[in-house]
Amino acid sequence: MAKWQRLSPQAEKAIYDSHENDLKDQGYRRFLSRVFEPVCARLSGESTGLDFGCGPGPLLAKMFSEIGHTMAVYDLYYANDTSVFERTYDFITCTEVIEHLAQPGEVLAQLMTLLKPGAPLAMMTKLVIDQTRFASWHYKNDQTHISFFSRETFEYIAEQLNADIEFIGNDVIILIKR
Repeated sequence: MAKWQRLSPQAEKAIYDSHENDLKDQGYRRFLSRVFEPVCARLSGESTGLDFGCGPGPLLAKMFSEIGHTMAVYDLYYANDTSVFERTYDFITCTEVIEHLAQPGEVLAQLMTLLKPGAPLAMMTKLVIDQTRFASWHYKNDQTHISFFSRETFEYIAEQLNADIEFIGNDVIILIKR
C-alpha cells in the first residue's frame, strides 16, 4: 500500500485510542493467552522478553511479569523507547501488530536480530485463507490493517530469516531463531 493511501499517524492513533484493552478484562487475558501459553512452554526459568507493539495497556507484558519474567515494552504511539532495540531477548511477542506495519519484512528482520539463538518470536494475526475469502474478509476492512499474511507467506519469511516456524491454531505464528 502506498504511503498516500495510509492513514496519517494522528488518525491511526485515534483509532487505537478507541480500543478497549483493559488490564483487568479476563476476556482480553484469555485472548492473549493464545500467545502467552505457547511462549511460556518454551521458556526455562526467568527470562527477558520484549512485547513489541504493546499498545496503551501492556497486559501481555504484565502477564509475563506476574510469573517472574523481566519485560521491556515498545509501541510506536504508547511506549516509544527505542533503547529496547539495543538489547537481546529470550523471547519477543508481537500480538495483533504485524498487520499494521508498512514494512513488516524489515521489522521482523530487526526483531530477529534482538533474539538469542533458539528464542521465539511469537506473533498473532489473522491469516489469509484464499483469494475468494479475502474479498469478503472483515479483517481487511480495518483501515489500520495494511499488511496481510498467509501460511505460505510466513513459511517464506521463516526461510528468509533462517528461522524455524510453528503455527498454533488459526492465528499464532512462532518463529524460532536458529
